Amino acid sequence: MKSRERVKRAIHFQGPDRVPISHAILPAAQLKYGQALQEILDQIHEDFGWHLLSDMKPEDFPPLYRKGKNYDDFGTLWQVEMEGICGIPIEYPFADWSNYEDYQWPEFDAGPPKARLYSGHMAGYNEEYYARGAWITFFEQMQQLRGMENLILDLAYRSKEVYRLRDDLLAFNLRWLDKWLALEYDGLHFADDWGAQNALMIDPVFWREFFKPVYKTMFEKVKAKDLDVHFHSDGYIIDIIPDLIDLGVDVLNCQVSVIGIERLGNEFAGKVCFRTDLDSQKIMPFGSPQEVRTHILHVFENLGTPDGGIIACGEIGPDIPLENIRTMYQTFMEYYY
Repeated sequence: MKSRERVKRAIHFQGPDRVPISHAILPAAQLKYGQALQEILDQIHEDFGWHLLSDMKPEDFPPLYRKGKNYDDFGTLWQVEMEGICGIPIEYPFADWSNYEDYQWPEFDAGPPKARLYSGHMAGYNEEYYARGAWITFFEQMQQLRGMENLILDLAYRSKEVYRLRDDLLAFNLRWLDKWLALEYDGLHFADDWGAQNALMIDPVFWREFFKPVYKTMFEKVKAKDLDVHFHSDGYIIDIIPDLIDLGVDVLNCQVSVIGIERLGNEFAGKVCFRTDLDSQKIMPFGSPQEVRTHILHVFENLGTPDGGIIACGEIGPDIPLENIRTMYQTFMEYYY
């Protein structure tokens, strides 16, 4: 079975021959491990065409991964302490609303980047591989334009400016989506980290009022073209998972160990395909290879079904030992539904 068919069957519960595999490798891990990591990857059949993208040099990293202080295309200033690890924004275009009237929204092209990025952009259309494009955020982009503290206060006070920002950013994202949808992709990727360690960052009732219509508009545009919707969100987000499924999310990448593996399985296995998250707080960096293997099987057996529903994935950062990385991929390759 070709990779493209394998992924589609896993997403839509149509009986793939084995679990498909997706890489999630931070640039910092590639910088740290170099050829030793590549030798592990060379033994793995990844199903999204990761190898079709060229290697990236540190000077080519986007601003949020490039060490030092650098502006992105939106005009946000990023500070990165460690090369290849996402930094933090420290200056914002709309820190003062008085700057809003003269702001010029950037224009982005769509399609695969010139280099390999953790950001989720993958290779363009290839008959053999599943083509997943984009990495479109909304809540996070609002934070990066306005600043987290300012944005939270704006939302709490329901300021008229935050509604304008919401509507203008949605219009921007829809223009960008048009460019992605003009190309040949099987699915598009969206992302917003909505959870803290133990709760959603904002009240779920307000989330449904303010943000759910935004996702509905974007996802309907993608679904109208018969593409899959992929969504990533870290933290404790169980309150809005039913909403995400209702909105048409086909593939969900969430922090399963933070939310609870058994609870996720009991409530959502068979209702959405999980691009699996592994425990990056404890097991992957600090556990033994056997603990890594046991953990992966526990995740798969709770979140998958006999007909599919999982894409094997685990984030690789520079704190994950090579032996655990090797064990992770060996377990992926050996697993069948």
